[in-house]
Amino acid sequence: MNGTTAPAGPTDGALPADRLPRQPGAVRETGGPRSPLGRAAEALTGRALGRHQAAVVRIGFGLVWLAHLLREWPHRRVLYGDRSPWSMELAERLLADNGAFTVLPWFGGRLWFELVYHLAVLAALAVLLGWRTRASTVLFLVTVLSLQNRDVFLGDGGDNVVHLMAVYLVFTRCAEVWSLDARRPRAGRTGAVLWALLGTALAACQFGGFAGDDLTWTDRSFPYLGWSPLFWGLWAVAGLWWVLGRLRPDGEPRAVLDALANMVHNCAMLVIAAEVVLIYATAGWYKVQGSRWQDGTALYYPLHLDYFTPWPGLSALVGSALLPVFLISYGTVLLQVAFPFTLLNRRVKNVLLAVMMLEHAGIAVVLGLPVFSLAMIAADAVFLPTGALLWVAARLSRIRRRSAP
Repeated sequence: MNGTTAPAGPTDGALPADRLPRQPGAVRETGGPRSPLGRAAEALTGRALGRHQAAVVRIGFGLVWLAHLLREWPHRRVLYGDRSPWSMELAERLLADNGAFTVLPWFGGRLWFELVYHLAVLAALAVLLGWRTRASTVLFLVTVLSLQNRDVFLGDGGDNVVHLMAVYLVFTRCAEVWSLDARRPRAGRTGAVLWALLGTALAACQFGGFAGDDLTWTDRSFPYLGWSPLFWGLWAVAGLWWVLGRLRPDGEPRAVLDALANMVHNCAMLVIAAEVVLIYATAGWYKVQGSRWQDGTALYYPLHLDYFTPWPGLSALVGSALLPVFLISYGTVLLQVAFPFTLLNRRVKNVLLAVMMLEHAGIAVVLGLPVFSLAMIAADAVFLPTGALLWVAARLSRIRRRSAP
């Protein structure tokens, strides 16, 4: 009546659309309820899970391999070089049978061996610091396989764990945190130059005629793939990642590539966790079948062998106490057999994980197996809780700030 327009509203007693009662299972306009398969796919590709655990695994194995190479530096030629009792001719005959990958026979000679050995030191240091991790993890893989496959009779359980984890780390996003890569938002020209140099080196190795059967597209037993598809695929993906990051950092192709990277990372972390569980389960059940473990005297014998007694006084002290030897022998079997089942309970798993890490530290000191013990501690880190890792990182950061001038 006053010439103004009445406010719009519901007519005939109808409720507004935003106040209508929603039926169970009704689909909203902004997106309906996701199915379990959709939620699983989103969890698998949405983000990289276990970023802090992956960083600790990277740091741990980089440190283990670097410490091993530096400790054995005076003896490197005897272990892997021209002075080794396992000559290069014998190594090549064995490599022709098992098809293991190594670059040491490509040129032979001391100069080539020294280049590969010191490249292994630099690659381990780069992995430890998280510098250019996409490239350094591949170089880490190449050098680990090259040196270990040069003489397969030198390795022990720790070397086998390093061997496996060197392969798995290539497929993880292990530099998301606690790395030099995490401090720079995007790769600059240095990354492009490094990518071009690595591509040139790979092309020279592929088509130079000196790589032999190491760089092949298919394994001897077709249809299994050789090493060339892996190296060229990683190189191509790294180049595509850099180009999309420069041209379309917020575009859909980069988002798809990021989702695929998350999926590969999460699958690799799952494989690492499964590998650790498999190691402990098989070790525990094989110990159950051994007579020395059944009567509780298994630890007594290595404590009286010169090879496993770096501290003779300490070994004699531990070995003379029969009750602790009995309890440690039985406790080791129980821990390893029970570990896969403790994953169902987070608190029990964390307690058991701490006990196993302390046990490995004791093995490193008492039995003189530092590489094996540190490798297993680094592998166990995949199960560490994120809260504990962040707490330790905060403590270390606080100590660093206090000690800084």
